[in-house]
Amino acid sequence: MNRAPETRSPFLRVLDGTPLDPPPFWMMRQAGRYLPEYRAVRAQAGDFLTLCYTPKLAAEVTLQPIRRYGFDAAIIFSDILVVPHALGVPLIFEAGEGPRLAPVADAAAVAALKDRLDPDKVNPVYEAIAMVRAALAPETALIGFCGAPWTVATYMVAGHGTDDQAPARLLALRDEGLFQTLIDRLVEASIVHLASQVAAGADAVQIFDTWAGVLDPASFERWCAEPLRRIVAGLKALHPHVRVIAFPKGATLEALERLAGTGISAIGLDWSADRAAARSRLSGRVALQGNLDPLRLIAGGAALEEEVARIREDFAGARHIFNLGHGIRPETPLEHVEKLVAAVRRAR
Repeated sequence: MNRAPETRSPFLRVLDGTPLDPPPFWMMRQAGRYLPEYRAVRAQAGDFLTLCYTPKLAAEVTLQPIRRYGFDAAIIFSDILVVPHALGVPLIFEAGEGPRLAPVADAAAVAALKDRLDPDKVNPVYEAIAMVRAALAPETALIGFCGAPWTVATYMVAGHGTDDQAPARLLALRDEGLFQTLIDRLVEASIVHLASQVAAGADAVQIFDTWAGVLDPASFERWCAEPLRRIVAGLKALHPHVRVIAFPKGATLEALERLAGTGISAIGLDWSADRAAARSRLSGRVALQGNLDPLRLIAGGAALEEEVARIREDFAGARHIFNLGHGIRPETPLEHVEKLVAAVRRAR
């Protein structure tokens, strides 16, 4: 049986099968707007995409939370919409409005997607990963990522974020074959993008399926679980020891059980997950990551301290990576993050 190489990284040790106390710790969106040093670099870049596509700047903001808080893993600063952008879809980020893409909602638009990822869009990501890996201590892991095909498709079909992902859901219902073609293209592109990140120095990858929770069970199997299975298989054919974390926000426990059989190393739990049930039904198969409500981190005080203690207790003895149940919010007080770091790292 292939085994991952031995590692000094607590984060990777948990992914490879070893429970640790205290657990390793990182935060989704840890390189971001809650940090004053990030806001300074963002102002220097001028716009979000320039920051993503300038390796020196992307590497700098990736390293900032590691310098400040000493997290056990860094996650490369990029965006899930790099993939459609690199497939030829026009993309802009409007201040206060979020991403805007040229909609890919008919056969002509799907056929117009490029056969290969544009190196001008993706190579800067890999260059930034190489820079970060060279700057990190050996025990600090580096995470690459992409968006799951379903979630990326929801943005592509609508041209922007929506509340219920109705445009993508309707396209999948009205023209199942066309939507399958779009998903297939995103599966292929995701394998290439993730494999290139691993080749550049990423120790693990996370696949963000932010809108997994809006699908019925049959649709979840077709548009979320099966594409994930294909991505993991394709990625491991190129990098057998790679560790893959799935983060299917809002998915039911039954859906998470299906994902546990796709070859992934860990599942990220959002803050609504039942931890006891997740541990009972999943922890024998995968590591679990999560799942502090980001609003508790903003609230601080007892609301934060008591929940951190409950999470630590609920996952005691299990393979667990402490994280938020979604990304850290821009208004989060820095002193609350400092208290969280201290609480997570305190011996039980």
